[in-house]
Amino acid sequence: MYEITDLKPGRAIAIDGEPFIVLSSQFGRKSQSKANMQCKLKNLKTGAIVARNFQGSEKIEPADVGYKRVQFLYKNGDAYTFMDLESYDQFELTSEVVGEAGGYLVDGNEVDALMFEEKPIGIQLKATVDLKVLETIPGVKGDTATGGNKPAKLESGITVNVPLFVNEGDTVKVNTETGLYMTRVS
Repeated sequence: MYEITDLKPGRAIAIDGEPFIVLSSQFGRKSQSKANMQCKLKNLKTGAIVARNFQGSEKIEPADVGYKRVQFLYKNGDAYTFMDLESYDQFELTSEVVGEAGGYLVDGNEVDALMFEEKPIGIQLKATVDLKVLETIPGVKGDTATGGNKPAKLESGITVNVPLFVNEGDTVKVNTETGLYMTRVS
């Protein structure tokens, strides 16, 4: 069992049998009252974000969550198909569950599947991914690294703004949390 002081960002807890991850927490105490922890929590099954206050003596149950390495195989309509790299079992997650992470998936990518009670409930991307540029307007002689940006469609289907010197066929590193171009990969 966790105490309220254990509720740090990234910690997985269970409330009424549902898994939540702590997004942010703020410890507080008002004059003579008991200590409390104000937390912003994300439901790992539904993706809903809720605010919750925990009182000083409250015990919080840890959630039985873990990660398993899986490979993204393909997208079929509204479903993303993954394969467990240990057992080679395949499973599907809906685009609602995968969320914005789907924009960074390319066939063959390895990602971490978030597991709750031995069932996959979501995926966790690396902080950055390398993606190939499929379409962008051509660079012009004289374009510099500080000369501005242009849109580029990447192999995963998303569009990001890249510097003018990036061309079709180049591979770029994209931050999966912000969706921003980071650097060209040689």
